[in-house]
Amino acid sequence: MSQAADITGPARVVDGDTIHIGKTKIRLHGIDTPETKQECKDANGNPWMVGVEATAFLKSMTEGKEVSCSSHGNDRYGRMIGSCEVDGMGINRAMVVAGLACAYRQYSERYLYEEHSAMRNKAGMWGGECMAPWEWRGK
Repeated sequence: MSQAADITGPARVVDGDTIHIGKTKIRLHGIDTPETKQECKDANGNPWMVGVEATAFLKSMTEGKEVSCSSHGNDRYGRMIGSCEVDGMGINRAMVVAGLACAYRQYSERYLYEEHSAMRNKAGMWGGECMAPWEWRGK
């Protein structure tokens, strides 16, 4: 991150795009992961809970480590919107590259390149069939 972190500490993962550092709830900026109850299909057409996997992936990246987040302000629910990193790696970017999060175009175009790359590589949700999280929530 180019600017100093607004908050640093051990993270507790809520879901694939939300963490807590201390008492601060942080929504990862510019990405949207499938919901934990959202069922997708893997490359073989089998049911796959991508949101559950996204949550596990985020936990594996952050567990037992210091996470630093820079704020982009707060959302309508009062959560800090953050770009976060661990061990010098951008968490938001890593989620999209792994195909476990979509670029959340409604709020940012920051991760479009990474999303297109994940699509080309059929990474994560792009290897099967999965509705965009915002579409699934709207149905």
